[in-house]
Amino acid sequence: MSNQPQVPGKPTQTGTSLVETATSTIQDFQPVNQIHQHLCAFHFYAYDMTRQVEAHHFCAHLNDEMRQCLIFDGPNKNAKLIGVEYIISEKLFLTLPDEEKKLWHSHLYEVKSGVLFMPCIPGPIERTEMDKVCKTYGKTTHFWQIDKGHDLPLGLPQLMMALTRDGQLYDELAQDVEKRFGVSFEKERKNRADLTGPAHGIHPLANGGGKGVELKLREVDCKPARVFV
Repeated sequence: MSNQPQVPGKPTQTGTSLVETATSTIQDFQPVNQIHQHLCAFHFYAYDMTRQVEAHHFCAHLNDEMRQCLIFDGPNKNAKLIGVEYIISEKLFLTLPDEEKKLWHSHLYEVKSGVLFMPCIPGPIERTEMDKVCKTYGKTTHFWQIDKGHDLPLGLPQLMMALTRDGQLYDELAQDVEKRFGVSFEKERKNRADLTGPAHGIHPLANGGGKGVELKLREVDCKPARVFV
Protein backbone atom coordinates (compact mmCIF):
# COMPACT_ATOMS: atom_id res chain seq x y z
CA MET A 1 0.00 0.00 0.00
CA SER A 2 1.25 3.46 -0.83
CA ASN A 3 -0.43 5.27 2.08
CA GLN A 4 0.82 3.24 5.02
CA PRO A 5 0.56 5.12 8.34
CA GLN A 6 3.81 5.72 10.17
CA VAL A 7 4.25 4.00 13.53
CA PRO A 8 5.17 6.41 16.36
CA GLY A 9 8.30 5.84 18.42
CA LYS A 10 12.07 6.23 18.30
CA PRO A 11 14.08 4.56 15.53
CA THR A 12 15.51 1.16 16.41
CA GLN A 13 18.69 1.74 18.38
CA THR A 14 22.03 0.05 17.64
CA GLY A 15 21.88 -1.81 20.96
CA THR A 16 18.47 -3.22 20.11
CA SER A 17 19.71 -4.35 16.70
CA LEU A 18 22.69 -6.10 18.26
CA VAL A 19 20.46 -7.96 20.70
CA GLU A 20 18.14 -8.98 17.86
CA THR A 21 21.09 -10.28 15.88
CA ALA A 22 22.31 -12.32 18.85
CA THR A 23 18.92 -13.82 19.67
CA SER A 24 18.20 -14.64 16.02
CA THR A 25 21.43 -16.62 15.91
CA ILE A 26 20.64 -18.61 19.05
CA GLN A 27 16.87 -19.06 19.07
CA ASP A 28 14.83 -21.36 16.85
CA PHE A 29 11.84 -19.72 15.15
CA GLN A 30 10.16 -22.92 14.00
CA PRO A 31 6.55 -21.65 13.72
CA VAL A 32 7.58 -18.64 11.63
CA ASN A 33 10.05 -20.64 9.58
CA GLN A 34 7.20 -22.87 8.37
CA ILE A 35 5.85 -19.98 6.29
CA HIS A 36 6.30 -20.93 2.65
CA GLN A 37 3.73 -18.98 0.69
CA HIS A 38 2.78 -15.36 -0.05
CA LEU A 39 -0.75 -14.60 -1.23
CA CYS A 40 -2.04 -11.12 -2.05
CA ALA A 41 -5.77 -10.40 -1.93
CA PHE A 42 -8.32 -7.88 -0.65
CA HIS A 43 -10.47 -7.90 2.49
CA PHE A 44 -13.41 -5.79 3.50
CA TYR A 45 -14.90 -5.26 6.95
CA ALA A 46 -17.69 -7.78 7.48
CA TYR A 47 -20.22 -5.03 8.24
CA ASP A 48 -18.97 -2.39 5.78
CA MET A 49 -17.96 -3.27 2.22
CA THR A 50 -16.89 0.32 1.54
CA ARG A 51 -13.84 -0.29 3.75
CA GLN A 52 -11.51 -2.39 1.59
CA VAL A 53 -7.85 -3.12 2.25
CA GLU A 54 -4.97 -4.82 0.49
CA ALA A 55 -3.90 -7.91 2.46
CA HIS A 56 -0.65 -9.83 2.14
CA HIS A 57 -0.90 -13.37 3.52
CA PHE A 58 2.20 -15.26 4.59
CA CYS A 59 1.03 -18.82 5.10
CA ALA A 60 2.10 -22.15 6.53
CA HIS A 61 0.32 -25.49 6.27
CA LEU A 62 -0.62 -27.28 9.49
CA ASN A 63 -1.69 -30.19 7.30
CA ASP A 64 -3.18 -30.70 3.84
CA GLU A 65 -6.58 -29.36 4.95
CA MET A 66 -5.58 -26.35 7.04
CA ARG A 67 -3.15 -23.49 6.71
CA GLN A 68 -2.60 -20.45 8.92
CA CYS A 69 -1.57 -17.05 7.61
CA LEU A 70 -0.08 -13.91 9.09
CA ILE A 71 -1.51 -10.87 7.32
CA PHE A 72 0.58 -7.78 6.67
CA ASP A 73 -0.29 -4.47 5.02
CA GLY A 74 2.52 -4.93 2.51
CA PRO A 75 5.31 -7.26 1.40
CA ASN A 76 8.29 -5.18 2.56
CA LYS A 77 10.43 -5.52 5.70
CA ASN A 78 8.66 -2.66 7.48
CA ALA A 79 5.16 -4.02 6.84
CA LYS A 80 2.80 -4.08 9.80
CA LEU A 81 1.15 -7.24 11.07
CA ILE A 82 -2.55 -6.38 10.79
CA GLY A 83 -4.33 -9.73 11.15
CA VAL A 84 -4.52 -13.48 10.79
CA GLU A 85 -6.43 -15.86 8.55
CA TYR A 86 -7.15 -19.56 8.93
CA ILE A 87 -7.88 -21.44 5.72
CA ILE A 88 -9.59 -24.83 5.80
CA SER A 89 -10.90 -27.42 3.36
CA GLU A 90 -14.56 -27.80 2.49
CA LYS A 91 -14.56 -31.04 4.46
CA LEU A 92 -13.52 -29.26 7.65
CA PHE A 93 -15.83 -26.32 7.00
CA LEU A 94 -18.85 -28.63 6.81
CA THR A 95 -18.11 -29.91 10.34
CA LEU A 96 -18.51 -26.41 11.83
CA PRO A 97 -21.65 -25.38 13.77
CA ASP A 98 -24.03 -23.28 11.68
CA GLU A 99 -23.40 -20.12 13.71
CA GLU A 100 -19.68 -20.56 13.16
CA LYS A 101 -20.06 -20.99 9.40
CA LYS A 102 -21.24 -17.37 9.10
CA LEU A 103 -17.83 -16.14 10.22
CA TRP A 104 -16.03 -17.83 7.31
CA HIS A 105 -15.77 -16.69 3.70
CA SER A 106 -15.36 -18.56 0.43
CA HIS A 107 -12.39 -18.09 -1.91
CA LEU A 108 -13.93 -19.18 -5.20
CA TYR A 109 -14.64 -15.72 -6.61
CA GLU A 110 -11.29 -14.30 -5.46
CA VAL A 111 -9.44 -17.03 -7.31
CA LYS A 112 -11.49 -17.16 -10.50
CA SER A 113 -11.58 -13.36 -10.86
CA GLY A 114 -7.79 -13.21 -10.61
CA VAL A 115 -7.71 -10.78 -7.65
CA LEU A 116 -6.09 -13.37 -5.38
CA PHE A 117 -2.59 -14.07 -6.62
CA MET A 118 0.90 -15.16 -5.60
CA PRO A 119 3.43 -12.39 -6.34
CA CYS A 120 6.43 -13.40 -8.48
CA ILE A 121 5.35 -17.06 -8.79
CA PRO A 122 5.37 -18.61 -12.32
CA GLY A 123 1.92 -19.21 -13.79
CA PRO A 124 1.89 -23.05 -13.78
CA ILE A 125 2.93 -23.22 -10.12
CA GLU A 126 0.46 -20.53 -9.13
CA ARG A 127 -2.37 -22.26 -11.00
CA THR A 128 -1.79 -25.52 -9.14
CA GLU A 129 -2.11 -23.71 -5.82
CA MET A 130 -5.10 -21.62 -6.93
CA ASP A 131 -6.92 -24.83 -7.86
CA LYS A 132 -6.65 -25.84 -4.21
CA VAL A 133 -7.43 -22.44 -2.68
CA CYS A 134 -10.64 -21.91 -4.65
CA LYS A 135 -12.17 -24.91 -2.87
CA THR A 136 -11.42 -23.60 0.62
CA TYR A 137 -12.94 -21.30 3.24
CA GLY A 138 -11.18 -18.68 5.35
CA LYS A 139 -11.75 -16.97 8.71
CA THR A 140 -10.03 -13.60 9.00
CA THR A 141 -9.56 -11.15 11.84
CA HIS A 142 -7.80 -7.81 11.51
CA PHE A 143 -6.42 -6.04 14.57
CA TRP A 144 -5.09 -2.87 12.91
CA GLN A 145 -7.50 -0.60 11.05
CA ILE A 146 -4.96 0.80 8.61
CA ASP A 147 -7.67 2.16 6.31
CA LYS A 148 -8.47 4.71 9.03
CA GLY A 149 -4.85 5.80 9.13
CA HIS A 150 -4.32 4.48 12.65
CA ASP A 151 -0.64 4.52 13.59
CA LEU A 152 -1.24 1.87 16.27
CA PRO A 153 -3.66 -1.12 16.44
CA LEU A 154 -6.68 0.53 18.03
CA GLY A 155 -10.17 -0.72 18.81
CA LEU A 156 -11.76 -4.13 18.70
CA PRO A 157 -10.58 -6.99 16.49
CA GLN A 158 -12.50 -6.83 13.21
CA LEU A 159 -14.04 -9.75 11.35
CA MET A 160 -13.21 -9.47 7.66
CA MET A 161 -14.78 -10.96 4.55
CA ALA A 162 -13.70 -11.55 0.95
CA LEU A 163 -15.09 -10.51 -2.41
CA THR A 164 -17.83 -12.71 -3.85
CA ARG A 165 -18.87 -11.07 -7.13
CA ASP A 166 -17.99 -8.46 -9.74
CA GLY A 167 -18.53 -4.80 -8.93
CA GLN A 168 -17.49 -5.04 -5.28
CA LEU A 169 -13.78 -4.17 -5.51
CA TYR A 170 -12.91 -0.51 -5.99
CA ASP A 171 -11.30 0.04 -9.39
CA GLU A 172 -8.60 2.33 -8.02
CA LEU A 173 -7.54 -0.25 -5.45
CA ALA A 174 -7.39 -3.00 -8.06
CA GLN A 175 -5.48 -0.85 -10.55
CA ASP A 176 -2.94 0.23 -7.93
CA VAL A 177 -2.12 -3.38 -7.04
CA GLU A 178 -1.98 -4.46 -10.70
CA LYS A 179 0.46 -1.68 -11.48
CA ARG A 180 2.76 -2.29 -8.50
CA PHE A 181 2.95 -6.06 -8.96
CA GLY A 182 2.81 -6.20 -12.74
CA VAL A 183 -0.25 -8.43 -12.90
CA SER A 184 -3.50 -8.39 -14.89
CA PHE A 185 -6.60 -9.56 -13.06
CA GLU A 186 -8.51 -9.84 -16.33
CA LYS A 187 -5.80 -12.02 -17.86
CA GLU A 188 -5.82 -14.27 -14.81
CA ARG A 189 -9.61 -14.46 -14.89
CA LYS A 190 -9.38 -15.96 -18.38
CA ASN A 191 -6.57 -18.32 -17.37
CA ARG A 192 -8.57 -19.63 -14.41
CA ALA A 193 -11.98 -19.91 -16.08
CA ASP A 194 -12.02 -23.70 -15.80
CA LEU A 195 -11.15 -23.89 -12.09
CA THR A 196 -13.90 -25.21 -9.85
CA GLY A 197 -14.96 -24.46 -6.30
CA PRO A 198 -16.17 -26.57 -3.37
CA ALA A 199 -17.68 -29.91 -4.40
CA HIS A 200 -21.00 -29.03 -2.71
CA GLY A 201 -21.03 -25.46 -3.94
CA ILE A 202 -20.55 -22.40 -1.75
CA HIS A 203 -22.41 -23.02 1.49
CA PRO A 204 -25.34 -20.56 1.98
CA LEU A 205 -24.21 -19.75 5.53
CA ALA A 206 -20.69 -18.77 4.46
CA ASN A 207 -19.84 -15.12 3.78
CA GLY A 208 -21.98 -13.99 6.70
CA GLY A 209 -24.96 -15.85 5.30
CA GLY A 210 -25.32 -12.99 2.84
CA LYS A 211 -25.58 -10.35 5.59
CA GLY A 212 -23.23 -8.02 7.41
CA VAL A 213 -21.60 -9.27 10.61
CA GLU A 214 -20.18 -6.94 13.27
CA LEU A 215 -18.41 -7.82 16.50
CA LYS A 216 -19.62 -5.91 19.58
CA LEU A 217 -18.04 -5.38 22.99
CA ARG A 218 -20.13 -5.79 26.15
CA GLU A 219 -19.28 -5.86 29.82
CA VAL A 220 -19.83 -9.07 31.77
CA ASP A 221 -18.93 -10.30 35.22
CA CYS A 222 -15.43 -11.74 35.20
CA LYS A 223 -15.30 -15.24 36.63
CA PRO A 224 -12.86 -15.31 39.54
CA ALA A 225 -9.90 -17.63 39.57
CA ARG A 226 -10.48 -20.94 41.34
CA VAL A 227 -9.09 -20.83 44.86
CA PHE A 228 -7.68 -24.02 46.39
CA VAL A 229 -7.47 -24.29 50.19
